[in-house]
Amino acid sequence: MLLRLAYLGVTNAFAMLRLLPISDHGKDVEILALRHQLMVLERQLGEDRVRFTPGDRVFLAALLHRLPRNVLRRVRLLVRPDTVLRWHRDLLARRHAARSLSKRPGRPCTVRSVRVLVLRLARENPTWGYRRIHGELLVLGVKVAASTVWEILKDAGTGPAPERAVTTWAGFLRSQADALLACDFLETITLSGTRLYVFAVIGHASRRIRVLGATAHPTASWVAQAARNLVMDLQDAGCRARYVIRDRDGKFPELFDQVLKDAGIQVVLSLDPPRGSWSVDDEMRRGAR
Repeated sequence: MLLRLAYLGVTNAFAMLRLLPISDHGKDVEILALRHQLMVLERQLGEDRVRFTPGDRVFLAALLHRLPRNVLRRVRLLVRPDTVLRWHRDLLARRHAARSLSKRPGRPCTVRSVRVLVLRLARENPTWGYRRIHGELLVLGVKVAASTVWEILKDAGTGPAPERAVTTWAGFLRSQADALLACDFLETITLSGTRLYVFAVIGHASRRIRVLGATAHPTASWVAQAARNLVMDLQDAGCRARYVIRDRDGKFPELFDQVLKDAGIQVVLSLDPPRGSWSVDDEMRRGAR
């Protein structure tokens, strides 16, 4: 009995001497760590190897990582101090990875400039399908999947290439609005009862009307001269018209088309427009209002 008391006294004395250089915070930390390790050992009695659960590792790493390395080496642990520090590094890495995850599921949105470029290529090249557009983007250095190009066209309501290759009358007017003119003769009666034919041209985009003259007898020479006046007027205004739409009225001689052709302007003959579509007379009335 005396021998046992002497042994306990000596061991307690050595324990007191070991705790003297440690601060109160360090002692508290060591006590908590030892208690937790005892819990781990009690939970695994009878096993050959001590196993720490993820919760045990998080607890010990959060508890011990602030201790200086020399103090950490004096703490009685079932693992090496470097293992505890590695647990702490892994904890920070997982926390950073969780915060870096995107809040929105799925792939990131396509850059707006890429969407604009895809729609522009589809609009300016009606015969190109999404695979041809995808190939042209790769040539330009834009790396995007072919399925993404298909999704962009689908969301914008752009149909397949065979459907886009057929140019409708309304589509022609929209695509060439800035370079498109329409001309026609308007009939009017003066106060004296004289019937006059007014030759007018309207810009499809601006709705600006140019009155090139009025005559009771629109002869071929008079209409050809009106075409020359139109060309000079467009050149003075800096207007780069490419198309002039006219109907099949017999007042327009062949010389009228030739004058415009020499000026680089193509004459487009309007067909009988379908119901609800655009016509030259409608444009003239709308512009006059």
